[in-house]
Amino acid sequence: MNRHLRRARAAYGQLVARRSALFDIALAAITTAVELGLLFDDDTRVRPTPVVVTVLAGSLLLVRRRAPLAVLVAACAGAAVLVPLGYSPGGALVVVALASLADLRDRRVSGAALVPTTLFLLSASISSPPIPIAAWALGSYLQTRRRYTWALEDRAATLEREREQLDQIAAQRERTAIARELHDIVAHSVTVMLIGVRGARDVLPTEPRVAAETLERVEASAEQSLAELRRILGLLRTTDDGAQWRPPPSLDQLAELVSEYRTAGMPVRLELTGEARPLAVGLELSAYRIVEEALTNVLKHADPTRVTVTLHYGRTRMDVRVEDDGGGRGPAPAGAGHGIRGMRERAAVAGGSLDARPTADGFLVTARLPVEDVA
Repeated sequence: MNRHLRRARAAYGQLVARRSALFDIALAAITTAVELGLLFDDDTRVRPTPVVVTVLAGSLLLVRRRAPLAVLVAACAGAAVLVPLGYSPGGALVVVALASLADLRDRRVSGAALVPTTLFLLSASISSPPIPIAAWALGSYLQTRRRYTWALEDRAATLEREREQLDQIAAQRERTAIARELHDIVAHSVTVMLIGVRGARDVLPTEPRVAAETLERVEASAEQSLAELRRILGLLRTTDDGAQWRPPPSLDQLAELVSEYRTAGMPVRLELTGEARPLAVGLELSAYRIVEEALTNVLKHADPTRVTVTLHYGRTRMDVRVEDDGGGRGPAPAGAGHGIRGMRERAAVAGGSLDARPTADGFLVTARLPVEDVA
């Protein structure tokens, strides 16, 4: 896309350059013809010298874009040559050259050239001051308008680049959010299913009924995980705003989550302190996923005899703690692995922070999430 855009801009630049060259040729020809008409409008006999001088000065208008000041000096010089010879130049070349200078060069340069040019035209009885002043004003206006157009084009290009960058950032954030959701679903569900299958296999010879119940729970967890995966993949495949979203997990489902891990064999209990109250959806989702990921890490990396999940509702902050006594074999908090990194990202998105570190006999995850003061 960018390659085609550059080609289009290059083609447009070539077209503009070609049109500018054609315009300069037409301007030089018309101005020279007007100057010759003014020079011989009083039945003055046509002679080679004024014609040659006028044509040479007029042809210099072809290079007015590259050297407008030199063209103005040449036009004034041509008129200065003709006046002593008894001719009366019309001043068209000088006026056009002055307007070109005001259009193409800095205003201080053209303004400095305006005064001597006006005095020269007045002293040589070629034109009165309003004519060169009007020509200079026209050139200045054209320069201002062109610069304004360039500024608008630059602004539009800048906005386009910023829009593309924002789209890329938004897409990256969306990919990160989807990857985090997939990680949470897969890591949680697969770990629970793996532990359940292992437990069922161990008790199958002696307690087939318990094994069957465990496998039923594994089946239910697998169905729930597949439903979550279908939801996310369906949203990736379609842009339909009417796509069915399942409501995101909330803290009301935290007891059910803890119960699942307890059923899988983890000695986990849930403690709630403070005044429980509904919170923002994003905050509840972040707290839920942090607890889920922390418990998954305990299930994978430790063999605890006690796991405590604590939620403390404060006036302006919610504290989420997951502590185990599994011997400190949890993942290192230095950032290795996606689990702790994902928990930190969720806490940061909610405007809080997360600390994950080993303790004397286990591992501790603490998240501090800001909430609105409901007082």
